[in-house]
Amino acid sequence: MPAPPDLDHLSTPLAWAGADGRIAGANLACARWLGVSVRRLPGVPLAALEHEGAALARALGQTPGSELVRLRRLALAFPGAEAPRFADVVLSRREGGGWLLEAHPVEEFPGEDPALALPGALAAALKGLAHELRNPLAGLKGAAQLLARRAETRPDNDDERALTALIESEVGRLATLLDRLLVPAPPRAFEPLNIHAVLERVLKLAEADAGWAVRLARDYDPSLPELAGDADRLTQALWNLVRNAIEAGAATVTLRTRAEHAVRIGETVHPLVLRLEVVDDGRGVPEELAERIFLPLVTGRAEGTGLGLALAQQVAREHGGSLAYRSRPGHTVFTLLLPLGAEETPHAG
Repeated sequence: MPAPPDLDHLSTPLAWAGADGRIAGANLACARWLGVSVRRLPGVPLAALEHEGAALARALGQTPGSELVRLRRLALAFPGAEAPRFADVVLSRREGGGWLLEAHPVEEFPGEDPALALPGALAAALKGLAHELRNPLAGLKGAAQLLARRAETRPDNDDERALTALIESEVGRLATLLDRLLVPAPPRAFEPLNIHAVLERVLKLAEADAGWAVRLARDYDPSLPELAGDADRLTQALWNLVRNAIEAGAATVTLRTRAEHAVRIGETVHPLVLRLEVVDDGRGVPEELAERIFLPLVTGRAEGTGLGLALAQQVAREHGGSLAYRSRPGHTVFTLLLPLGAEETPHAG
């Protein structure tokens, strides 16, 4: 069976398989999207590209009369890869047998932009709440400063000084957040930052919040370059993700960073991207909330506000990135993708 015409000039990921269901070839866009060499794909069962589930295998097993099959939002990955890509898939039969697979990348759960989903009444209520919180925060700041002065007069108090410094830092960050709610201002200019310094700040908050009840693990890529961003906003977003994991009953929370090449975020392909994952072994996202989890006021906990994930996704978008997740009981992964560097390649598909 002949190979399709040269498809390497197309930006749509394409792979074709023979009658035995094994990949006979793929274009460069497909290999780059999956993060592997073109030479590694031939011989791999086409159905094995589905990271979880069996929708692709069922479609490939349909009768010869089915010439075209459309599958929505499949998780696809090269066998053995940890992080799947998400795409709407079109399978079409090839002349002489076999299949052609077209992958149209999508976000895992696109949802609405949380900034647009907040109605005016809710925005007004948030401003009222922000106003009421300013006085207690001022009191906390004064108490923290008093404790810090007392700690300076006693020897062997490094832990106490570190905790009071953390309190002062977080009170300052929250005060800045409240000021933004009360008097909206243009976003601050991004500055170069070390993402691992942000993660260490988040881990200090988690240690203070959960103590020894949760194991906090680091899996960092030390070769990552600096990221242009807002350290306070990223701290807020990542702390929301880690706190949700703790409140979901996780015994272990892992923060993982990796660099990835040629990653599509929305309609743009970025040469280099930071993949930051928050992995936990808690109860997982309730199935009934799966499609709405990033919308404001949607929560699976009676005491929850339903704003944490909406704000985290908004921060991701402010940085030109995306936030998605996959979840089952005992294994939940929230994935934050953030562009590294200024160069971008517009989607030409």
